[in-house]
Amino acid sequence: MSSQDIEAKEAHPNGVPEPETQPAPAKPDPASEIPNGGLKAWLQVLGSFLLFLNTWGVVNTFGVYQHYYKSTLLRDVSDSDISWVGSLQACLLLIIGVATGPLFDIGYFYVLLTAGSFLVCFGMFMTSLCTEYWQVMLAQGVCVGLGSGCLFVPSVAIVSTYFTTKKSFATGIAASGSSLGGIIYPIIFVRLEPQIGFGWATRVIAFLMLGMLLICMAVMRVRVLPPQKRRLFELQAFREIPFTMFSVGEFFGFMGLYIPFFYIETYATNKTPMSASLAFYMLPIMNAGSAFGRIIPNFLADKTGPLNMLLPCSFISALLAYCWIAIDSTAGIIVFCVLYGFFSGTFVSLPPTTVVSLSPSLSVVGTRMGMNFCFAGLGLLVGTPVAGAILHSGSWLGVQLFCASSVVVAGVAIVVARISKNSAILVKA
Repeated sequence: MSSQDIEAKEAHPNGVPEPETQPAPAKPDPASEIPNGGLKAWLQVLGSFLLFLNTWGVVNTFGVYQHYYKSTLLRDVSDSDISWVGSLQACLLLIIGVATGPLFDIGYFYVLLTAGSFLVCFGMFMTSLCTEYWQVMLAQGVCVGLGSGCLFVPSVAIVSTYFTTKKSFATGIAASGSSLGGIIYPIIFVRLEPQIGFGWATRVIAFLMLGMLLICMAVMRVRVLPPQKRRLFELQAFREIPFTMFSVGEFFGFMGLYIPFFYIETYATNKTPMSASLAFYMLPIMNAGSAFGRIIPNFLADKTGPLNMLLPCSFISALLAYCWIAIDSTAGIIVFCVLYGFFSGTFVSLPPTTVVSLSPSLSVVGTRMGMNFCFAGLGLLVGTPVAGAILHSGSWLGVQLFCASSVVVAGVAIVVARISKNSAILVKA
């Protein structure tokens, strides 16, 4: 027996080498596990696209309901009162995010998806039976709004967990679903209502919503959840100037931005030589412009940063709103709808990725999105009814100035957020 064998036997008397003690391997960085593409990731984009289509898409459709209610179903109700239905629906879509964000964070995605799908479909079916203002408010304003609120934050939060370098682009594709909803649903309603009536035209929309939401339930999957429960509010976030000022910008932006979406058909009918049949298409045209405005800027935002892209788009939207004052021709209003839809679309598609960029970790994204959307919802709640009250006094100029000035204030707040995050101009932010 060699000396090496004797030494080995003494070191391992049982003849079996003892396992070497090694440090436990470090846990991989969660970001390295994010697929950033692939079938499963893009299926989440498809599901989110359909959720946007049946939440924001329904909000973007309200302009055609506003015109129908004022001209037919609710003739004795003021424009301001009717707009409260749409603004409440949109406000609940956003403000319910205060609760749904943390619920998503602790694993209740499928509960939110199921409950939200039921409420939006049930609300639309009930809307088809309405004949009084209070009924419309409860069904279309409250019920659809609550359901949309259950669906919206999870739809944007889940996409952000599947992508890194393509995050803004993927979110932009998903957000373009709201524009598609704002195109197809108004056309469906206006084409079917004269033939089968208000009730069945609305029920057709509700059945389409049900089918698409069932697809969402089939394809959407949660990839990762935060390791601990989250609060409804993360007060620490308001100590961060970039997040706080961005939220203020969201409040004023949504206060003004949706006014044309609610009133453009009425304006085109009353203030331009356009026929009523053509005026109806102004809302779908604006939403078509918005579809491109939610994809192209988001694609660029992956390279420039979401704040850098949102900042110029907000000021261009304000400039277009001021230009709206001088428009009184058919060609002019069509061009306005395309351009305004394009640049204002960034206010829906870019905030989710902006919130992600302003958050210290993915674990608080759901909570912070809910907080941010709360600001946006409050702005949207008051904006269009105030515009309706101004319009009731007969002043389209006042409506246009209120719209444009609100967006200017939003742009200034976003500038402060951008400088607070990084004062260097030529950097991604």
